[in-house]
Amino acid sequence: MGARLSAIATLVERTSRYTALVALPDGIKASQVAPYLTSRLLCIPRQMRRTLTWGRGREIAEQRAITAATGMPIYLCKPRSPWQRGTNENTNRLLRQYLPKTADLRTFGQEDLDTIAAELNDRPRQTHGYRTPAEVYADLLNSGDALPV
Repeated sequence: MGARLSAIATLVERTSRYTALVALPDGIKASQVAPYLTSRLLCIPRQMRRTLTWGRGREIAEQRAITAATGMPIYLCKPRSPWQRGTNENTNRLLRQYLPKTADLRTFGQEDLDTIAAELNDRPRQTHGYRTPAEVYADLLNSGDALPV
């Protein structure tokens, strides 16, 4: 969330910490979020679309339609339980370096967000032995850990 009820969606693959950001230029209501989120989820290789864990916000009220369109079951966290989305919360903390809480996130287009995500994905992480999320994600795509297509 940013200033003036602006927001972006963050998608983080839990094993690699590979990040995708989704512009939400039309608003944060469920009917406004669902098409952008669905479109972005369909860009993820099928074998990597296992499940989605989401907070309890009203913006995911269209979860059944998103699941029907993407084949991804959506699990909702318990209220006031951010530890159930630990990887995403940590990524959101890193994103604040690029997108402060005072920023109107509607001013960032999808291209801007893709650039920020690319920087995060090319940033070595200690948890991966200083490999980047992009490297680990590529390994997952080429391994037996990803579901067969």
